[in-house]
Amino acid sequence: DFKAISARNRMSIAYFGLKVLRHSQLDQKHTILFMIKAPNILTQNFQRFNLLIFLLFLFTIAHPVSAQIKSEVHWENGSPSLIIDGEQYPPFAYMSYLGEEEYYTEIAASGIHLYNLPAYLGEGGINTISGIGAFRNSIWKGENEYDFSSIEVDFEKILNADPKAKVVIRFYLDPPRWWTLANPSAAAQLPDGSLFRQSFASEEWREKTKVAFQDCLDWLLKSKYRNNLAGIHVASGFTEEWFYHPKQYQDQNPVRLKAFRDWLKNKYGTVAALRTAWNAPSVTFDNAQLSNIDEPVTDISWRDPIKDQNYIDTYRFHTEVLVDNIAYFCKIVKEKSDGKLLTGAFYGYHYFVTDPRRGHGSLAKLLDCPDLDYLSSPNVYNRAIGEDWPPMVAVNSVHKHGKLWLAENDTRTSITTLLKDRSQGIAPPGQYESGVWLGPKDHDASVSLLWKNAARMLAYGYGGWWFDMWGGWFSDPEMLQVLEKTQQFHHDYPSKNPEKMKPSVLVVVDEELSFWDKSYGRLTEKILSNRYPIAKTGSAYDLYLRTDLQEITHSQYQVIWLMGLLQLTDKETALIKKWQKQGKTVLWTNDKGTTLNFPGKAAKFLPEKLQWKPSELKKIWAEAGVHQYITTEDICYVGRNWLSLHSVDGGEKNIQLPYLAQVIDPLTNKVLSDSTNQIQIKMDAKSTVIFRVNPF
Repeated sequence: DFKAISARNRMSIAYFGLKVLRHSQLDQKHTILFMIKAPNILTQNFQRFNLLIFLLFLFTIAHPVSAQIKSEVHWENGSPSLIIDGEQYPPFAYMSYLGEEEYYTEIAASGIHLYNLPAYLGEGGINTISGIGAFRNSIWKGENEYDFSSIEVDFEKILNADPKAKVVIRFYLDPPRWWTLANPSAAAQLPDGSLFRQSFASEEWREKTKVAFQDCLDWLLKSKYRNNLAGIHVASGFTEEWFYHPKQYQDQNPVRLKAFRDWLKNKYGTVAALRTAWNAPSVTFDNAQLSNIDEPVTDISWRDPIKDQNYIDTYRFHTEVLVDNIAYFCKIVKEKSDGKLLTGAFYGYHYFVTDPRRGHGSLAKLLDCPDLDYLSSPNVYNRAIGEDWPPMVAVNSVHKHGKLWLAENDTRTSITTLLKDRSQGIAPPGQYESGVWLGPKDHDASVSLLWKNAARMLAYGYGGWWFDMWGGWFSDPEMLQVLEKTQQFHHDYPSKNPEKMKPSVLVVVDEELSFWDKSYGRLTEKILSNRYPIAKTGSAYDLYLRTDLQEITHSQYQVIWLMGLLQLTDKETALIKKWQKQGKTVLWTNDKGTTLNFPGKAAKFLPEKLQWKPSELKKIWAEAGVHQYITTEDICYVGRNWLSLHSVDGGEKNIQLPYLAQVIDPLTNKVLSDSTNQIQIKMDAKSTVIFRVNPF
């Protein structure tokens, strides 16, 4: 009864009502109707209340009140998707650094409605070795001064092409030059006395960047693009991938040393424990020094665990600093958006980037971050036709901890353009013009490589974005069809009865392996290069971090390969004995060679056997009872009701299934067989085929 309520209280109720409306699910139209009717319903001719309602009505027109959309990762039968504003989206997106409307239009027509766009706090380029320029104008112009025009331009281009677009912004947090000069105590301090960007160990950098980042998020969440915003990909460092810039290897900022000493105190607890670990009787928490992780390579060998623990601790600290920063900025996004925006980052490249100075050795810690939704990397850069291009990470560990993996499919094609030809002033002379920046000359091979990307994502249960770096790389009917069909396959063919297609080979890797490598990764690469032959064995494999080994269910595996574990713990030794009793074959590759443990046989040590050929692994697989879908050394992806072959030479292929299954050609939706255990096909050279397989 509003007659019995004072004017002041009526105004308070109106204010509270507005707050409720602005956080409700009402759209602008219904809110305006409510505000129009409210005076007749509520005011009983109280003039002040009528005036307030009128003012609130004007405010509502100027500021849409629809609630921020919610984005989250959804899993079903081991396959991921995204739920955005209540609608399911396949986990496939599109991105281009240059962002042209004509290509956005093509992508929208293919059925993709997820996009990534870049945004930069500072004006510095992402690759400080090549000298590449910035892809956008900087946002952070001065203290409390911002220019969001680059974001507005990008959103308008995307929305003009695709009004249904949902966008994840890749937000690059390296600071502008003016900030570095104004905050020397938070910058990387180099041996020559110069300053460089930020010191990743600096709390001051984090806190001041937090304020700017929050201001940017506030603007976004109040902008007209808020209901097209699905997430924030937090980025920093070399090539946006949370690598240390090489100059930061020698950061001499005192805050870095202090942070290291605090880290040591937290790790060891007592000076006695530190001295024992470092084999240094005079070291304390007050005088411990960071090891020089940028000294010249003079000895290609492995570190001594008795003498070199200080190096190992330096690398552990070095990597944990980065993951702490990723977690810190992801939390800001979640808090600002009330948990409604997706968060992600590049990190965890232990399966390909073997230089420990880059800082990618603490994935296990990051996977425990509650504010992180997904992680990403490009596919490995051995981009030859006929080779596997896996992600740079133990994907199964990422999934085990509830995170989504998104591959950056920066796949070069026969119509790939060069940066110098697409932009002015960004590419330094002679850079980005050869090698990995060139695609195959063959159009059909290009289409085949895109199908290989698609098949791997579908079979291994992860998503990704098609990275059209300079624009136009996929602007071809057959290439765009791959993108379109990948979307359709994910939607039209949900995983059913995937248990029979699970891998029977387990590979376990140690993300700290490179810490022990004095050569900055040369020795590590010898071991991890087995990523290529193992993909040619005609079987799929799971890849986990060593830190998950005790928690994995091992019953499905017939072969377990401990790849690059230099020393075994007592628990790991006990597991090997247990596996042998269960009839499993175990390979253990360390710095000295490989030990083969066949069930019922004595262990066989093969000195200096670090790298394997596909034929050698296929022989071991056969003896262990691992099913091989093909006898050739073509790339074979199997899982989640998908089976794909990628072949260099082509020819007659006989695919043997270890079960009866229905086989469908997903391109035509034609049932090739209602019940069969083999698929016979003839493949063209440099081609990829994909089948939908439904085991009984």
